[in-house]
Amino acid sequence: MSNKEHDVTRRQFLNYTLTGVGGFMAAGMLMPMVRFAVDPLLQNKKTGKMVSVVSVDELTDQPQRKTFKVKKVDGWHEFEEQKIAYVFKKKNGDIMALSPICTHLGCTVNWNDPAYPNEYHCPCHGGRYTKTGINIPGTPPPAPLHVYDMKVKDGTVYLGDAHPRGGA
Repeated sequence: MSNKEHDVTRRQFLNYTLTGVGGFMAAGMLMPMVRFAVDPLLQNKKTGKMVSVVSVDELTDQPQRKTFKVKKVDGWHEFEEQKIAYVFKKKNGDIMALSPICTHLGCTVNWNDPAYPNEYHCPCHGGRYTKTGINIPGTPPPAPLHVYDMKVKDGTVYLGDAHPRGGA
């Protein structure tokens, strides 16, 4: 073999050098963007803290609108978010806490509207739900109202995050 087979021409050397430098520069620019896009997926999702909302003694079989505040962190900004729940005792004595956010387009539903007694009614698009939050067939909502994580401790109802549930 001769040395001429292994010699690199000036043109090949410049191509290799510029390709390598360009690759490192592209990687240096893309890595922060990829990290920014992927990082939220890698973070452990923390469940919300339970907040005291109402005394069990105050609850009846009729849904009561209760407001409560939850501390939130958005980046470096800490704030209190006001939330609403309809809380009541079912016939069997179990306590139920429903989110008032309509599953159709996110409007706030009202309980016991004069036009729709003993139902939740969404004034935006006419969505209706039963007392336990099940969407009534033939109305716009595609799913039942979300239910709050809940626990009862020392005669007080504590609520956490609202989650979807099954059923139609």
